[in-house]
Amino acid sequence: MDDGIAILRGAEISAVLARRELELIGVVRTAYETHGEGDSSLPHSTFLRFPGQPQDRIIALPAYLGGQCRIAGIKWVSSFPENLNLHLDRASAVLILNSPQTGRPEAVLEGSVISAKRTAASAALAAQCLLSGKKVGRVGMIGCGLINFEIARFLLAVFPEMETLVLFDKDEARTKQFENKCQRTLENVRLEIATDVKTALRNSTLISIATTALAPYLNDLRECSPGSVVLHISLRDLSPDAILTCDNVVDDVDHVCRAQTSVHLAEQLVGHRNFIRCTLADILRGRARARNGSESVSVFSPFGLGVLDLAVGKLARDLALQQGLEKVIGSFLPGAWAEEA
Repeated sequence: MDDGIAILRGAEISAVLARRELELIGVVRTAYETHGEGDSSLPHSTFLRFPGQPQDRIIALPAYLGGQCRIAGIKWVSSFPENLNLHLDRASAVLILNSPQTGRPEAVLEGSVISAKRTAASAALAAQCLLSGKKVGRVGMIGCGLINFEIARFLLAVFPEMETLVLFDKDEARTKQFENKCQRTLENVRLEIATDVKTALRNSTLISIATTALAPYLNDLRECSPGSVVLHISLRDLSPDAILTCDNVVDDVDHVCRAQTSVHLAEQLVGHRNFIRCTLADILRGRARARNGSESVSVFSPFGLGVLDLAVGKLARDLALQQGLEKVIGSFLPGAWAEEA
């Protein structure tokens, strides 16, 4: 396949990654640890925006991950929330994997499945770390879309004792759709519909927020139980004041403090980053405690690192190659210039 390129469609990615939640969490953990040790290259993401379309964006996430993975590449991922009204998914993506030895592209993968699973694996891993053995009974889910559905599945893999999902979305139809999908696919989990966001926060050990919010709307977390954990996946839901009252853990300090995330807004408000206690990799590697010693609410704010997409994408590619699921386009790259007549 030296001059060819492997193509993997979404259906093939879904097939090879199905029922591998714990394995994917392990892959994501290794990627975080490798990045935390500095064996990676992670330029800032680039946001392509469109005049008159403030909600829409396409993001380029280039990265290199060393360690056991040794892969380079880029994710090109779009977010167009109005797609939902067209009966299309909000996000679509392509992931390109390149050889770190030659730089040549080796594979092109559908990226939205990989993106959703790496996000969910990251969230479940953070919840597992920050709850430090605490049992999970009731989980608040704010935002009833694909990402929170995947997160629910991954949370069940690490917290099989989970009893209840409390669902809230400002779009009631989305909430009902989410409820129906959970009823079909998640066993032994009760579902409650919250009429407001505070109900989803109340009495929940764990809360996952995955919305399309562009600006903060949650000004405080007083409804949260002491010692609970908030997975702030969508990054722009919490006000700076709310962030500053919490124990804050992030995936990468430099990356999350940009693009007007809630953490970035908090930094602008106080002029420093001291309110960020540590990264998840610091906890995984034993450089920081899982909790700050208080009963404050812990908030995990992950910017979403391209190294995670590479790690999960490489696993998907390797599994697909083993199973012969890939389509190879031969002679994709031109012949060497020096050898041309």
